[in-house]
Amino acid sequence: MYSVGICIDESYFLPALATLTSLADSRGPAEVRSISVRVLTTDLARSRAATMAAVVDRLGFASFDLRWQRTDPNWRLASCGHISAATYLRFGFTRRFVDRPYFVYLDADLLVLGDLTGPFDSLATGQIALVRDRLVHAVGRGQALPGVVERWPSFAGRPYYNAGVMWCPSGTLPGLRGHIAAIMARAQQHIHFNDQDALNLWALFSGAVVPAGDALNTFELERFEGGAHLTGNPDRADPAVLHFVGPDKPWQRTCPPCRAVTLYRTYLDAARRLTSRVGDLTADLPPPGG
Repeated sequence: MYSVGICIDESYFLPALATLTSLADSRGPAEVRSISVRVLTTDLARSRAATMAAVVDRLGFASFDLRWQRTDPNWRLASCGHISAATYLRFGFTRRFVDRPYFVYLDADLLVLGDLTGPFDSLATGQIALVRDRLVHAVGRGQALPGVVERWPSFAGRPYYNAGVMWCPSGTLPGLRGHIAAIMARAQQHIHFNDQDALNLWALFSGAVVPAGDALNTFELERFEGGAHLTGNPDRADPAVLHFVGPDKPWQRTCPPCRAVTLYRTYLDAARRLTSRVGDLTADLPPPGG
C-alpha cells in the first residue's frame, strides 16, 4: 500500500535501522509485508547498503531499494551542525522509485510506535500531510524562515510544520520536487532550518498541507525538560511517532538518560544484533556530536 522513505549519510546508518526496526515491531507481520522501504543516500558504502537490504528483508518488509544521489551544492545548509546536506535528499524521491500509491517520509532520528496510515484518508494528489511544529508553532516566531514575514506580511501567524514525518500520494512527488527547486532558486535567503524551511515555504505558497495529529510526530522533550513523562506533554495521547529533535540524540553516550532514551536504545540494540546476524560485524554509531 505504501512506501517508507529515509534519507541518510553514512553516520545515520544504524539510527535508520533502529527506526525501521521500531516500525516493523509496531505493526503486525501482514502489514509489514505490505510496506516497501526506499532509501536515498549521499555516501553509504555498498557493503552497508547490502547490510541494510538484508536487515530490511529479515524485518519482513515487502521490498527494499536504495539509490545514491547528490544534493544540489547551491542549496543553502544554514544551521544545525548535526545535520548534513543529506537532509535535502527528501526532495529526490520520485514516483517511480517509490512504486506505491502512497509515501511516508521518516527522519532517521525517530521511533515508530503506532499506525502511520491515518493521514492517507484525507489526502488528494498535490497535497501532503505534516504535523505542526511544537517548538516553532507559527510563521514569524523563532529562527525559522528569517525575513519571510517582512517580505510577505500575510504569512505571519500561519502554521509552521515540522518536517520529520511527511505523508503524500506518490503522485504529489513530481510537483513537489519542481516547486522546491524553484523556491531554492528565488527564496533560499529565508532558509534557516534547511529542508524544513523549504518545505514550509512550499506550504505557504501552495496552501496544500493537510494537518496531521500531534501523536503522529511527538517531540521527545524529557531530555530537555527533566520531566517524568515520556512524550514531553502529560496530556498528549501516546505517540505513534516519537521524534528525538535537536542535536542531543539518543544513540549518543552523552545524551541525558530518560525513559524514551532507554526505549530508543532497545531498538538500537536490536538493529545492531540484526546487522551482526546478516554478517556485518563492523557497524558502528555516529561519532559524538554526529
